[in-house]
Amino acid sequence: MRIVIYGAGAVGCYFGARLVEAGEEVVFVARGRHLAALRSDGLRIESIAGEVRLERVAATDDAASLGETDAVLVTTKTWQVEAAGRTLRPLVGEHTVVVPLQNGVEAPAQLERSLPAEAVAGGLTRILCELVEPGRIRHTGIDPVIVMGERDGRRTGRCDRLAEALERAPGVSVVVSDDIEAELWHKLLLMAPVSGVCSVARVPLGRVRANPAARDLLRRSMEEAAAVAEARGVRLPEGAVAAALAFLDGLPHGSIPSMHRDIASGRPSELEQLSGAVVRLGRECGVATPVHQFMHAALLPSELIARGEGVGP
Repeated sequence: MRIVIYGAGAVGCYFGARLVEAGEEVVFVARGRHLAALRSDGLRIESIAGEVRLERVAATDDAASLGETDAVLVTTKTWQVEAAGRTLRPLVGEHTVVVPLQNGVEAPAQLERSLPAEAVAGGLTRILCELVEPGRIRHTGIDPVIVMGERDGRRTGRCDRLAEALERAPGVSVVVSDDIEAELWHKLLLMAPVSGVCSVARVPLGRVRANPAARDLLRRSMEEAAAVAEARGVRLPEGAVAAALAFLDGLPHGSIPSMHRDIASGRPSELEQLSGAVVRLGRECGVATPVHQFMHAALLPSELIARGEGVGP
């Protein structure tokens, strides 16, 4: 397959490198120093699932020049998705599938504002990795998995073909779901709470887990997200909150959510797409979300400064 990785940061480069290992034709769309490193030095993945060193990769900052492709994995930051959709239009043909892998639940709808609805699937990933330096990615936790599916639950074959390519890739698991909306909310139930609590507390996950008050905040924020999902007609699995807590208990003590890392470094974060989304979508369906409202309000001033929208010094 011809697969474009659009927004090739840590997550995109990990899965793209694995697809190259499996013999697929992969093009990375990146920018800046990272793009320069990909072009000059290739790509290195340091992973608990086995290292990868690609001496040469195909990389560009001009997605529109690539023409129609079989599949696009959109791995930008969440706030970049809508702009990505406008850029990706020339890549989408009759049989192309576009799979966003962002945190949150709103990326597919954002892409549909610019792309044909039938081209856009739902998707998510579970992986703990970071961009160590341009051209070098470190995967430190979670067995990497991509979950995807058509938004109406049909099996059209597009996701299955992409899944077959991913299944051939070492260090990757893939699931084609017939209820991707539930999968997206299940991940939001985990990511919004852990990102918000770690960011407010300014400590890694292990410190949050070990503190009874912080752990209770984590649990209550999960329950809020679950209540919003239920009010919106999403069918979460039974015991979703307990399962999410158990999953977090299995992660390394020093795990740091990417939102916490971004906020601590003064970069724009996924605050609006995580706790912000729980608050906004909860308000739409009349569900109170006081924990997420607190976390969103507490983190918003630094978020606005990072985006150049802060007032004052």
